[in-house]
Amino acid sequence: MGVSMKAAVVPVTPFAQNCSVVWCEETGQGAVVDPGGDLDRVLATVAENDVTVEKILLTHGHIDHAGGAAELKDKLGVDIEGPHEGDRFLLDSLVETAAEYGIQGARNVTPDRWLKEGDTASFGPFTFAIRHCPGHAPGHVVFIQEELRISQVGDVLFKGSIGRTDFPYGDHDALIDAIKTKLLPLGDDMAFVCGHGPPGTIGEERQTNPFLQ
Repeated sequence: MGVSMKAAVVPVTPFAQNCSVVWCEETGQGAVVDPGGDLDRVLATVAENDVTVEKILLTHGHIDHAGGAAELKDKLGVDIEGPHEGDRFLLDSLVETAAEYGIQGARNVTPDRWLKEGDTASFGPFTFAIRHCPGHAPGHVVFIQEELRISQVGDVLFKGSIGRTDFPYGDHDALIDAIKTKLLPLGDDMAFVCGHGPPGTIGEERQTNPFLQ
């Protein structure tokens, strides 16, 4: 691929969730991944880098990933794509969840397009393959850019850890299966940005992640 992608990670909400602004260095066309809140900081990053946001992408429906999506959609006039429809119940209860955690300004949201296994999502010159990776949340999806060897994995996989599965709808076995069958085969050189903490590579996690041994 003859174009390059840039990304800026903006920690949002009290959970320090990694909202990502990603864009084409040549054209400025971009997307915002998982705008959980603190939209002033997200929009400042968009402006500083002269990004033309074409869409909002959601990996899953948890408050720290999706709480600011409806407001950001209104501000930018763009569509929301993702997650899988299995997370509808989470997106329908964001206001309620925000109140439990003392998070301000969250709104319930319905994506313009639900995503499923085998779909693609595009902005600018980039196309991302969609993998449905339940376990942490029933509708969790992962965005994979094969040519540039970069992926947005939300809370499926972390550097040295995996997503929580102690929610009533969590499923540890499903999460491990998704990682082993859908992420590890991407190849050791595939880099990932996760929902919390530093980025990593599939190869490093294959070798060192205690949950995958």
